[in-house]
Amino acid sequence: MSSNAELFDRACRSIPGGVNSPVRAFRSVGGTPRFIKRAQGPYVWDEEDTRYIDYVGSWGPAILGHAHPEVVEAVRAAALDGLSFGAPTRAEVELAEVLIQRLPSLDQLRLVSSGTEATMTAIRLARGATGRAKIVKFEGCYHGHSDSLLVKAGSGLLTFGNPSSAGVPPEFVSHTLTLEYNSLAAVQAAFAEHGADIACVIVEPVAGNMNLIKPAPGFLEGLRELCTRHGAVLIFDEVMTGFRVGPQGVQGLTGIKPDLTTLAKVIGGGMPVGAVGGRADLMAHLAPLGGVYQAGTLSGNPVAVAAGLATLRLIGQPGFYERLAAQTLRLTDGLRQRAQAAGIPFAADAIGGMFGLYFRDSVPTSFAEVSDGDVDAFKRFFHAMLERGVHFAPSAYEAGFVSATHDDAVIDATLDAAEAVFAGMKA
Repeated sequence: MSSNAELFDRACRSIPGGVNSPVRAFRSVGGTPRFIKRAQGPYVWDEEDTRYIDYVGSWGPAILGHAHPEVVEAVRAAALDGLSFGAPTRAEVELAEVLIQRLPSLDQLRLVSSGTEATMTAIRLARGATGRAKIVKFEGCYHGHSDSLLVKAGSGLLTFGNPSSAGVPPEFVSHTLTLEYNSLAAVQAAFAEHGADIACVIVEPVAGNMNLIKPAPGFLEGLRELCTRHGAVLIFDEVMTGFRVGPQGVQGLTGIKPDLTTLAKVIGGGMPVGAVGGRADLMAHLAPLGGVYQAGTLSGNPVAVAAGLATLRLIGQPGFYERLAAQTLRLTDGLRQRAQAAGIPFAADAIGGMFGLYFRDSVPTSFAEVSDGDVDAFKRFFHAMLERGVHFAPSAYEAGFVSATHDDAVIDATLDAAEAVFAGMKA
């Protein structure tokens, strides 16, 4: 049996930084990443056979818990018929129909292989449809690693304190306007100055890549009104929130209808799937109908689509989201109470099956407020919980996720561990 440390040393010799996605490296919290060997329900086991209660959930997709037997069976059955065809299948049509049925903003959609590919395609589509070049995004929101979006982005970039990326020429981002999340006044000023040149506004309608940040009252409504008035495309990046916070994502909770929506994570049930969809007149600009080119050999991969269809069927059952939200609140309320009892500055927030933990006195509303939190306190909390068998995201700038398998016993075990950790932090 190899230890996590031995595997990490070995990985560093063949993989840059020893990981295939930066936040996995534990750079922001220190220590050695856990190499996961298997997972079941709310638990993951590392290569040393240590079990952890998991609140990462593959960064969102594991809404049913890990290795749900019906999803695994759907994958097995699809794989027996072949792994990839590079040709249309009935299942991809069925997945498109299910997504369109559940999200009223979708007239049509295009399946892709990742959230990054979905957001990249959405922006290209908005530019192609409007004939404009500028895009508006928000500080701390992460929409994948395509060049024009790596400007004050969230997720791993915030973790490392580097709000941009080397290798992106300045001219690639010269048309990207980055504004403060939840500042409608900043958006109004941007449209007043550049309105005729703005192709789109892309936003995480609930941010999850600078920790969990909810939209301020009127913020999303204001974005909708400004985009409509100026002829810009409003893109909701629901890669993380889609089918995570409710049966119709954030747009269902708010009643706000974006022009384009990007999806991934839950719609693939843990397999690599993404989608971009929206108004039919916009979608008609995509090749082969229009001049906006997008293609992918693995788009609509039959095995991934099978996992997504099985997942969407199961989470569509009555009462699913009510139970999920209740367990998430049980976790965040319990953590807040135990931190308060220990005298630790701490806040928590939740929506659907997503949550945020903040080592500060109140729930933040912007990246600047998130950055005011006590990152060192988070590091101590993270490692102490990990030692007690609870696996949170290894970054103070990431949301967490609860699954349908996080029952009362699992939540109680987490809260018991947290009570001991908070007491130790105070001491």
